[in-house]
Amino acid sequence: MAFFDIETLRVIWWVLLGVLLIAFAVTDGYDLGVNTLLPFVARSDVERRMVINTVGPNWEGHQVWFILGGGAIFAAWPFVYAVSFSGFYIAMFLVLSALILRPVGFKYRGKKTDLAWRARWDWALFIGGFVPALVFGVALGNVLSGVPFRFDSDLRVFYLGSLLGLFSPFALLSGLLSVAMLVLHGSNWIALKVEPGPVHERARAYGFIAGALTLVLFVLGGLWVAQGGLGFRLAAAADHFGPSNPLRSAAVAAPGAWLDNYRAAPATVLAPVIGLLGALLAVIGNRARREWLAFAGSALACAGIVATVGVSMFPFILPSSVDARSSLTVWNASSTGHTLGIMLFCTVVFLPLILLYTGWALRVMRGRVTTREVGLNPDFY
Repeated sequence: MAFFDIETLRVIWWVLLGVLLIAFAVTDGYDLGVNTLLPFVARSDVERRMVINTVGPNWEGHQVWFILGGGAIFAAWPFVYAVSFSGFYIAMFLVLSALILRPVGFKYRGKKTDLAWRARWDWALFIGGFVPALVFGVALGNVLSGVPFRFDSDLRVFYLGSLLGLFSPFALLSGLLSVAMLVLHGSNWIALKVEPGPVHERARAYGFIAGALTLVLFVLGGLWVAQGGLGFRLAAAADHFGPSNPLRSAAVAAPGAWLDNYRAAPATVLAPVIGLLGALLAVIGNRARREWLAFAGSALACAGIVATVGVSMFPFILPSSVDARSSLTVWNASSTGHTLGIMLFCTVVFLPLILLYTGWALRVMRGRVTTREVGLNPDFY
């Protein structure tokens, strides 16, 4: 793509990575939230089938955002991919194992009419929703805190952490925020998609609690960042056009530095404001029985909270807590301009197609799921 220089391409791909993560949180996020709520909002087999079929037609299509996000990191930010997918290997394996339970649970649950058999698969679906939601949040908490890795002079990466080390107090707070946010989103989807009745009311009740927790945990996380001394800062002006080499730019740990961008560019405060207002709108919509308003609010909360992490950290993508000089930024960790340009061309062509397909599928599958349909439709789970 000769239209853009390397600096612009790097920023474009930083934005696109954020867009992919937000799209994953907004679409597959409510799938994870629904799975997490399944054993609690539905108490009979018919009720649980009704809840499962609120996401049954579309959950597989939403996986595309997860795949695109991983592919974008691999191709656009190879150093980030190398560090995160090796350092977080066990955590990634845990997430993938939990995600594998989801298709297996959907397909095998209805193979037998035995209620004990189905109950076991319902808890498998719960694990497939709760564990990824928690681990994704814990991962973002670790990214904000800094990850224990370093590069040697030959650019070999050494990860110095452990699995238990990932679950620091701040990381656990981030994980709980992620769970609350996605449960809020999932509860609003259930309330939007099921017929009025006991499941609808239980979903609203859990949604109100999750919305309140999302607001409280997001504020606590912001106060922790402001008062707890989290942050990194470039030690000198970065060369935006230089080659991708993590060791060519110096960075230092700087308590409170994650607030720098809000001071330098006040417009960036829109990200956390959208996160807070979205969660508040979801709670208001919940209380007012405006399901679409509540769902729109939780979608905005997901977008704003994820965007807050990216905006706070720019230009850092993956800071190092043991050797700040090894930290990965937008300016020192990307692929070549040629690679970024080719990928951008492919994205411009295919991303609109994905959006059109997703919108078409949601439109075709619109409407509420009822107990009558569950009993009569042979294509339902």
